[in-house]
Amino acid sequence: MNNKLKEREDDWNHIKKLLDSGELKYKCGNYKGSLDDKRKAIKILEEYSSINNHFTTKYKSYVKKLMDKNTKYDLINDYKLKIDHLKKVEIISSLLKRSNDKYKEGDYKAAARALRRSEKYF
Repeated sequence: MNNKLKEREDDWNHIKKLLDSGELKYKCGNYKGSLDDKRKAIKILEEYSSINNHFTTKYKSYVKKLMDKNTKYDLINDYKLKIDHLKKVEIISSLLKRSNDKYKEGDYKAAARALRRSEKYF
């Protein structure tokens, strides 16, 4: 039992490191590296999401903390207040699809932007 708990904690720490690394790479202009790190983190997260929703909640709150910036105007945050849950899910899936399409085309900057924009809707 303790080994599974330790394994989950190690996986969560690995996810956090990948997200931090991806954020740093994005800020440095390494969009492909940023996308690769975030995709690895999401893949690990998906393995656990079928078992337990706890990782998903931790992931969403951690991404919000990473994306928290002192911007004067946050149009996405204002828009989130006005739309319902189904519309949010639709927007997120659309942005994730766009990110995957742009990644396949080799436009890593656009793929990274679409992925980051989808994370703002959490």
